[in-house]
Amino acid sequence: MTAPLVLDPARTALVLVDLMDRIVALPLEPRKGTEVLVTAEELAAAFRSAGALVVLIRVERTGVAEQPPGSGLAAGLLKDGDVEIVKRTIGAFQGTDLDARLRDRGITTLVFGGIATNLGVESTARAAHDLGYELVFAEDTMAAFTAAEHEASVRLDFPRLGSVATAGQMRLTGG
Repeated sequence: MTAPLVLDPARTALVLVDLMDRIVALPLEPRKGTEVLVTAEELAAAFRSAGALVVLIRVERTGVAEQPPGSGLAAGLLKDGDVEIVKRTIGAFQGTDLDARLRDRGITTLVFGGIATNLGVESTARAAHDLGYELVFAEDTMAAFTAAEHEASVRLDFPRLGSVATAGQMRLTGG
């Protein structure tokens, strides 16, 4: 896709999955977690400037007395007006109020990014698709444990669920 992808900020949310220090620091491909984080922060800033919702998902392990170090969202990622969702499964819809919070705001389109492409991002996106959301995948705001896992999601699975684009191809305009 080379043409800009135009999104209505009143009906669109950016959903960033598991951008936590301990996950961003893992060995990832096809780009480093720090690269994913920088691009995701830039995209989130553009969404906020346009008045669009930013949803930040983080995972907590069950059955442990204390979460491992680095289990919070990456420093500075969460801003006023953002929605933070804590998940305890691979996907962010099961056992959370994510769907209700999105529907309360009239959100119909979700733009996804995060780590890992084929795990938390894809699991959440599949559930969102089942719930009737339109999906967009910001490919350059994702990484996985191997390039092959990332590519399988981006080239094979995501096009069946929605549109794949880069962060730079997205334009938020009133609709």
